[in-house]
Amino acid sequence: MARINDVGGTEGFGAVDITDDAEPFHADWEARVVGLLGALRAQGIFNTNEFRDAIESMPPREYLAASYYERWFEAICTLLERKGVIEPGELEGLDG
Repeated sequence: MARINDVGGTEGFGAVDITDDAEPFHADWEARVVGLLGALRAQGIFNTNEFRDAIESMPPREYLAASYYERWFEAICTLLERKGVIEPGELEGLDG
């Protein structure tokens, strides 16, 4: 069964932007998400396969509405809840 991230050959998503972006991050928080991911993986909280699965398991509407690093952050939050590191909903409303 295909997940929302697997849209190869699917019509209706428009052209793929193939321009090269010289900036790796567009905001400081994006770089922090990358650092957070590395730290959590290094601590053995979760592995790359679990991280990828968490991204690919996002509800389609949320996945399509999210930016690249928003998907990463959502996956990290999901895994922290699954692993019992944080309580469910503990991070809600902390978007400031």
